[in-house]
Amino acid sequence: MPKRSAGILMYRFRNELPEVLLVHPGGPFWARKDLGSWSIPKGEYEDHEEPFVVARREFFEETGFQVEGEFVELAPVKQPSGKVVSVWAVKGDCDAANARSNCFTLEWPKNSGSFKEFPEVDRAEWFSVAVAREKILKGQVPILDQLCKQLAILRLPADPLQM
Repeated sequence: MPKRSAGILMYRFRNELPEVLLVHPGGPFWARKDLGSWSIPKGEYEDHEEPFVVARREFFEETGFQVEGEFVELAPVKQPSGKVVSVWAVKGDCDAANARSNCFTLEWPKNSGSFKEFPEVDRAEWFSVAVAREKILKGQVPILDQLCKQLAILRLPADPLQM
């Protein structure tokens, strides 16, 4: 069975155009990477866990923000790695500059015997959908496409060329 992840895609409107909240992974591997390295806040889950509960927990662990609102389930997306990501979109707002993440421990430098702690997410930012398409991991672009379609259904601005 493929690995599974669950996450929350928070969106808001600025100047009548949607923006999405993305997070940048922490740690030395991602430190100098930008384009194609951002993600929605998400995390893996086990068979006994409810994906929506995991999505909310992971959003909190990776941003420090509780998320409330009317959640819209998007279709699961299969990543190039084979991992399947379940996502819920929600309209909301938060101060990305105040995002705080949990941490993980990693031997760094590799094979040095020295262990250092790094934030799972080193920063969060709001992006227009057009910019988010460049920033987000390639396998997560279909999640942005689904959000745009959902916003069109709700009769909200959703033309990707205008976002």
